[in-house]
Amino acid sequence: MKSNLAVTFDLFKLPKESRAKQKTLSQILRAVIAPFVICTAVQAHQIWLEQDGENSVVRFGEFGDNLRETSPGLLDNFGAVEAKLFSKDKLKPLTSTKSATGFVIPVRLASGESLTAEDARFPIRTFKREGREIRSLYYPSARFITDFSALTPSLTLDITPIGKQGAFKVTFKNKPLARTEVQILVQSGWSKKAYTNSEGEVTFDLPWQGQYVVEVSHADSVPGERGEEKYDGINYVTTLTLVQPTGVAPLPAVLAAKPNVKK
Repeated sequence: MKSNLAVTFDLFKLPKESRAKQKTLSQILRAVIAPFVICTAVQAHQIWLEQDGENSVVRFGEFGDNLRETSPGLLDNFGAVEAKLFSKDKLKPLTSTKSATGFVIPVRLASGESLTAEDARFPIRTFKREGREIRSLYYPSARFITDFSALTPSLTLDITPIGKQGAFKVTFKNKPLARTEVQILVQSGWSKKAYTNSEGEVTFDLPWQGQYVVEVSHADSVPGERGEEKYDGINYVTTLTLVQPTGVAPLPAVLAAKPNVKK
């Protein structure tokens, strides 16, 4: 599959034709480039869920780099983290409380349960690209699963198990997201990438014991409004966390990265 940039370069090779066709080409280029601009402009951080004693915790940073942002710091960018517990087809909203290292949710998951978290109020980022002001909305979300039982998507951009170990489905607005890059990571720095098939499904081997985080992002270049704020597009980033009880003993986590200072 060709990347957005590869497709763009191929379009530039087309022969010059009439103004009408050139105008059409220009429209195509804008449509191809817009998601790439929005996607690369926002920060690459993600949120993920962990179990910590009797609680669950939403972390923010780079799981593969062992980076957890703190407060005071970039963790303070969050407006509010909304959490939901899914248990036996029942949904229960939960309240999260910000700590110095994450958002604490007062629940430890039992077998068969799943937990989601998201922040729809992350600050809109404004920057300039080729003289034009771009307003980009970053929308982080996360899910924690306790087994591979099939789940119904509930997040706008979601990763859900489909009933088979290491197999997942990626959906956007409840529709399969085909031919999309997905990455799986562990804290030792080991990672692997794969692409979803036409049904939005992807499968990974799980060689290590311990915690895995599966990550996917999707850029939606449709402009919109959040309250009185306007934006040019949304960059969705979501993760799925699982703990694998069997496999090769995990390698030590990489040295923890220093949290960033909020500017």
